[in-house]
Amino acid sequence: MFTRTETFREFLRYYPVVSTIILIHFLLYIISVFPLLPNLWLYENFAGVNLYITDGEYWRLVTPILLHGDFPHMLFNSFSLVLFGPALERMLGKGKFIFVYFTAGIAANIATLMLEPLTYIHVGSSGAIFGLFGFYAAVNLFRKDLMSKANSQLILTITIIALIMTFLQPNINVTAHLFGIFAGFLLGFLLLKKQ
Repeated sequence: MFTRTETFREFLRYYPVVSTIILIHFLLYIISVFPLLPNLWLYENFAGVNLYITDGEYWRLVTPILLHGDFPHMLFNSFSLVLFGPALERMLGKGKFIFVYFTAGIAANIATLMLEPLTYIHVGSSGAIFGLFGFYAAVNLFRKDLMSKANSQLILTITIIALIMTFLQPNINVTAHLFGIFAGFLLGFLLLKKQ
């Protein structure tokens, strides 16, 4: 479930949403370091800046999900999406996966807006990725038939480690991680009960 055995071409065909999100991550990173653009143009106009959001720039609740602070940040989040996104894209289908991913990310950004200072600036898809962890937790509780016991234990272990690391690493949007996982769990509860 979490082991990737597909070829690159197969991955693109089987998981078009995950592939598109990762492509956007890479393209936006390349644009952000492109020498012909004014320095930091993307971040100045699309990063999550709480003050600007309260002034009506509501797109900043969505756009930070696709931006990253540096190459390692973008690479780590994209790699996490490669590992944990495909199984949910397959399980939910394209439309519901997009809904879960971006709703969890937006919920994480709304929580950041409400709980962090107006001067707080944030980028990164980790709130949305933690939303996937939360959704998997809901699968573990409400639809055990959708995951093997081994995969269930693996995702539980990784989620616990990710939560611990949230509090140990510097420059982490703890609010986004916590509310992302909560939003993902809530979405899982709502969507899985209807199946």
